[in-house]
Amino acid sequence: PVRLRYFASIREQLGCAEERLERPAGMDNVGDLLAWLGEHQAERFGPILGRGRVLTAVNQDMADGSTPVADDDEVALFPPVTGG
Repeated sequence: PVRLRYFASIREQLGCAEERLERPAGMDNVGDLLAWLGEHQAERFGPILGRGRVLTAVNQDMADGSTPVADDDEVALFPPVTGG
């Protein structure tokens, strides 16, 4: 399984800080993961993924859509940081 961790407003919207997901066949990278969440858990993730950019990290390293995801990886989702 993949360990999903949520931060800031994403954690608040989902009502949890983390969960585990059995990695479906063909889910090889962050882009695949986000697409799967948007399709198979649209009620939960649609508002989060649809409102704009979501930043990701895999095993505490910043990631993009092509970053590989494997079993036992930790994938963090968080909103873009703003401030000034």
